[in-house]
Amino acid sequence: MDARERRKPGLWVVVPAFNEAGSIANVLRGLGAHAPRIVVVDDGSSDRTSEIALGMRAVVVRHSVNLGQGAALQTGIDFALARNASHICTFDADGQHDPESIETMLTTIVAFGADVALGSRFLAGTPQMPALRRFILRLAVRFTRFQTGLQLTDAHNGLRLFTRSAAERLRINQAGMAHASEILAAIARLRLRYVEVPTKVAYTDYSLAKGQRMANSVKILFDLVYAAWTR
Repeated sequence: MDARERRKPGLWVVVPAFNEAGSIANVLRGLGAHAPRIVVVDDGSSDRTSEIALGMRAVVVRHSVNLGQGAALQTGIDFALARNASHICTFDADGQHDPESIETMLTTIVAFGADVALGSRFLAGTPQMPALRRFILRLAVRFTRFQTGLQLTDAHNGLRLFTRSAAERLRINQAGMAHASEILAAIARLRLRYVEVPTKVAYTDYSLAKGQRMANSVKILFDLVYAAWTR
Protein backbone atom coordinates (compact mmCIF):
# COMPACT_ATOMS: atom_id res chain seq x y z
CA MET A 1 0.00 0.00 0.00
CA ASP A 2 1.49 3.34 -1.04
CA ALA A 3 1.29 6.64 0.86
CA ARG A 4 -1.78 7.81 -1.07
CA GLU A 5 -3.71 4.63 -0.27
CA ARG A 6 -2.73 4.86 3.39
CA ARG A 7 -4.34 8.29 3.63
CA LYS A 8 -7.76 6.97 2.60
CA PRO A 9 -10.22 6.37 5.48
CA GLY A 10 -9.72 2.93 7.00
CA LEU A 11 -8.50 0.88 9.94
CA TRP A 12 -5.04 1.60 11.34
CA VAL A 13 -3.26 -0.74 13.75
CA VAL A 14 -0.93 0.85 16.32
CA VAL A 15 1.86 -1.43 17.57
CA PRO A 16 3.90 -0.01 20.47
CA ALA A 17 7.28 -1.73 20.58
CA PHE A 18 10.31 -1.64 22.84
CA ASN A 19 13.15 -4.03 22.01
CA GLU A 20 10.87 -6.45 20.16
CA ALA A 21 13.32 -7.58 17.45
CA GLY A 22 12.61 -11.18 18.44
CA SER A 23 8.91 -11.01 17.62
CA ILE A 24 8.07 -7.97 15.49
CA ALA A 25 8.53 -9.70 12.12
CA ASN A 26 6.07 -12.49 12.95
CA VAL A 27 3.60 -10.02 14.45
CA LEU A 28 3.66 -7.83 11.35
CA ARG A 29 3.49 -10.84 9.05
CA GLY A 30 0.31 -11.96 10.79
CA LEU A 31 -1.19 -8.48 10.84
CA GLY A 32 -0.54 -7.92 7.14
CA ALA A 33 -3.31 -10.29 6.10
CA HIS A 34 -5.88 -8.39 8.16
CA ALA A 35 -4.79 -4.75 8.31
CA PRO A 36 -2.60 -3.14 5.64
CA ARG A 37 -2.30 0.14 7.56
CA ILE A 38 0.14 -0.50 10.40
CA VAL A 39 2.27 1.95 12.37
CA VAL A 40 4.94 0.60 14.69
CA VAL A 41 5.95 3.06 17.39
CA ASP A 42 9.51 2.16 18.34
CA ASP A 43 9.74 3.44 21.89
CA GLY A 44 13.49 4.03 22.02
CA SER A 45 14.59 0.46 21.30
CA SER A 46 18.28 -0.41 21.39
CA ASP A 47 17.88 -3.43 19.10
CA ARG A 48 16.80 -3.85 15.44
CA THR A 49 13.06 -3.35 16.05
CA SER A 50 12.78 -0.36 13.68
CA GLU A 51 14.94 -1.90 10.98
CA ILE A 52 12.96 -5.14 10.96
CA ALA A 53 9.60 -3.32 10.98
CA LEU A 54 10.66 -1.17 8.03
CA GLY A 55 11.74 -4.31 6.19
CA MET A 56 8.22 -5.67 6.72
CA ARG A 57 6.82 -2.53 5.02
CA ALA A 58 5.25 -1.12 8.18
CA VAL A 59 5.28 2.60 8.88
CA VAL A 60 7.69 3.28 11.74
CA VAL A 61 7.64 6.23 14.13
CA ARG A 62 10.50 6.29 16.61
CA HIS A 63 10.90 7.87 20.03
CA SER A 64 14.51 8.88 20.59
CA VAL A 65 14.26 7.66 24.19
CA ASN A 66 12.07 5.12 25.96
CA LEU A 67 8.95 6.94 27.19
CA GLY A 68 6.67 4.03 28.08
CA GLN A 69 3.85 2.12 26.43
CA GLY A 70 1.21 4.76 27.14
CA ALA A 71 3.25 7.42 25.36
CA ALA A 72 3.91 5.08 22.44
CA LEU A 73 0.19 4.37 22.08
CA GLN A 74 -0.69 8.06 22.06
CA THR A 75 1.98 8.77 19.44
CA GLY A 76 0.58 6.01 17.25
CA ILE A 77 -3.02 7.13 17.72
CA ASP A 78 -2.11 10.71 16.81
CA PHE A 79 -0.28 9.44 13.72
CA ALA A 80 -3.27 7.36 12.62
CA LEU A 81 -5.74 10.20 13.19
CA ALA A 82 -3.58 12.52 11.09
CA ARG A 83 -3.86 9.97 8.27
CA ASN A 84 -7.64 9.89 8.25
CA ALA A 85 -8.13 6.67 10.25
CA SER A 86 -11.75 5.59 10.59
CA HIS A 87 -10.89 3.06 13.32
CA ILE A 88 -7.76 2.50 15.39
CA CYS A 89 -6.68 -0.80 16.92
CA THR A 90 -3.96 -1.14 19.56
CA PHE A 91 -1.98 -4.37 19.25
CA ASP A 92 0.91 -5.64 21.41
CA ALA A 93 4.27 -6.40 19.78
CA ASP A 94 5.21 -9.55 21.69
CA GLY A 95 3.05 -11.94 19.68
CA GLN A 96 0.40 -12.64 22.31
CA HIS A 97 -2.56 -11.33 20.28
CA ASP A 98 -4.33 -13.11 17.41
CA PRO A 99 -4.60 -10.88 14.29
CA GLU A 100 -7.85 -12.59 13.32
CA SER A 101 -9.46 -10.98 16.38
CA ILE A 102 -9.28 -7.59 14.68
CA GLU A 103 -11.90 -8.46 12.08
CA THR A 104 -14.19 -9.80 14.80
CA MET A 105 -13.75 -6.64 16.85
CA LEU A 106 -14.44 -4.40 13.87
CA THR A 107 -17.58 -6.35 12.95
CA THR A 108 -18.77 -6.26 16.57
CA ILE A 109 -18.18 -2.54 17.09
CA VAL A 110 -20.20 -1.77 13.96
CA ALA A 111 -22.99 -4.23 14.79
CA PHE A 112 -23.45 -2.82 18.31
CA GLY A 113 -22.92 0.80 17.34
CA ALA A 114 -20.21 0.99 20.00
CA ASP A 115 -17.40 3.52 20.37
CA VAL A 116 -14.86 1.07 21.76
CA ALA A 117 -14.31 -2.69 21.51
CA LEU A 118 -12.22 -4.23 24.29
CA GLY A 119 -10.60 -7.63 23.97
CA SER A 120 -11.26 -10.15 26.74
CA ARG A 121 -9.18 -13.29 27.14
CA PHE A 122 -11.61 -14.59 29.77
CA LEU A 123 -14.65 -14.53 27.48
CA ALA A 124 -12.75 -16.85 25.13
CA GLY A 125 -12.36 -19.56 27.76
CA THR A 126 -9.82 -20.16 30.48
CA PRO A 127 -6.42 -19.03 29.22
CA GLN A 128 -3.24 -20.76 30.30
CA MET A 129 -1.13 -18.31 32.26
CA PRO A 130 1.03 -18.10 35.38
CA ALA A 131 -1.08 -18.39 38.55
CA LEU A 132 0.10 -15.08 39.96
CA ARG A 133 -0.83 -13.24 36.80
CA ARG A 134 -4.28 -14.84 36.76
CA PHE A 135 -4.85 -13.73 40.34
CA ILE A 136 -3.70 -10.16 39.63
CA LEU A 137 -5.86 -9.91 36.52
CA ARG A 138 -8.94 -11.11 38.41
CA LEU A 139 -8.19 -8.57 41.12
CA ALA A 140 -7.79 -5.86 38.47
CA VAL A 141 -11.23 -6.69 37.04
CA ARG A 142 -12.92 -6.36 40.42
CA PHE A 143 -11.11 -3.13 41.17
CA THR A 144 -11.95 -1.67 37.76
CA ARG A 145 -15.62 -2.48 38.18
CA PHE A 146 -15.61 -0.73 41.56
CA GLN A 147 -13.55 2.21 40.31
CA THR A 148 -15.30 2.92 36.99
CA GLY A 149 -18.61 1.06 37.02
CA LEU A 150 -17.61 -0.70 33.78
CA GLN A 151 -18.79 -4.30 33.87
CA LEU A 152 -15.70 -5.84 32.32
CA THR A 153 -14.24 -9.33 32.42
CA ASP A 154 -10.69 -8.30 31.45
CA ALA A 155 -9.16 -4.99 32.54
CA HIS A 156 -5.62 -5.27 31.14
CA ASN A 157 -5.87 -6.49 27.56
CA GLY A 158 -3.76 -4.51 25.09
CA LEU A 159 -6.06 -5.39 22.18
CA ARG A 160 -8.56 -2.54 21.79
CA LEU A 161 -10.41 -0.97 18.88
CA PHE A 162 -11.66 2.63 18.82
CA THR A 163 -13.82 4.53 16.40
CA ARG A 164 -12.26 7.73 15.13
CA SER A 165 -14.54 9.89 17.27
CA ALA A 166 -13.64 7.91 20.42
CA ALA A 167 -9.91 8.10 19.68
CA GLU A 168 -10.18 11.86 19.21
CA ARG A 169 -11.83 12.27 22.62
CA LEU A 170 -9.42 10.02 24.51
CA ARG A 171 -6.04 11.33 25.59
CA ILE A 172 -3.43 9.11 27.22
CA ASN A 173 -1.43 11.19 29.69
CA GLN A 174 0.14 8.34 31.64
CA ALA A 175 3.29 7.41 29.75
CA GLY A 176 3.87 4.09 31.50
CA MET A 177 1.73 1.08 32.41
CA ALA A 178 -0.87 3.17 34.24
CA HIS A 179 -2.32 4.05 30.84
CA ALA A 180 -4.48 0.90 30.97
CA SER A 181 -6.51 2.16 33.94
CA GLU A 182 -6.51 5.66 32.48
CA ILE A 183 -8.13 4.46 29.24
CA LEU A 184 -10.88 2.60 31.10
CA ALA A 185 -11.51 5.55 33.41
CA ALA A 186 -11.84 7.80 30.35
CA ILE A 187 -14.32 5.41 28.73
CA ALA A 188 -16.46 5.65 31.87
CA ARG A 189 -16.04 9.43 32.28
CA LEU A 190 -16.84 10.19 28.65
CA ARG A 191 -19.70 7.67 28.68
CA LEU A 192 -18.40 5.96 25.59
CA ARG A 193 -20.33 2.93 24.44
CA TYR A 194 -18.18 -0.16 24.81
CA VAL A 195 -18.43 -3.85 24.03
CA GLU A 196 -16.16 -6.73 25.05
CA VAL A 197 -15.06 -9.22 22.41
CA PRO A 198 -13.64 -12.71 23.14
CA THR A 199 -9.97 -12.77 22.13
CA LYS A 200 -7.20 -15.31 22.51
CA VAL A 201 -3.91 -14.55 24.25
CA ALA A 202 -0.89 -16.75 23.53
CA TYR A 203 1.64 -16.96 26.37
CA THR A 204 4.72 -18.00 24.43
CA ASP A 205 8.24 -18.64 25.70
CA TYR A 206 9.19 -15.29 24.19
CA SER A 207 6.41 -13.31 25.88
CA LEU A 208 7.11 -15.02 29.20
CA ALA A 209 10.79 -14.17 28.87
CA LYS A 210 9.80 -10.57 28.17
CA GLY A 211 8.24 -10.40 31.63
CA GLN A 212 4.73 -11.84 31.52
CA ARG A 213 5.29 -13.55 34.86
CA MET A 214 6.38 -11.35 37.74
CA ALA A 215 7.34 -8.02 36.16
CA ASN A 216 4.02 -7.41 34.42
CA SER A 217 2.11 -8.49 37.50
CA VAL A 218 3.99 -5.86 39.49
CA LYS A 219 3.18 -3.29 36.81
CA ILE A 220 -0.51 -4.17 37.00
CA LEU A 221 -0.42 -3.77 40.78
CA PHE A 222 1.13 -0.35 40.29
CA ASP A 223 -1.64 0.43 37.81
CA LEU A 224 -4.29 -0.42 40.41
CA VAL A 225 -2.59 1.71 43.08
CA TYR A 226 -2.43 4.60 40.62
CA ALA A 227 -6.13 4.28 39.83
CA ALA A 228 -7.02 4.34 43.52
CA TRP A 229 -4.76 7.33 44.23
CA THR A 230 -6.25 9.39 41.39
CA ARG A 231 -9.85 8.54 42.13
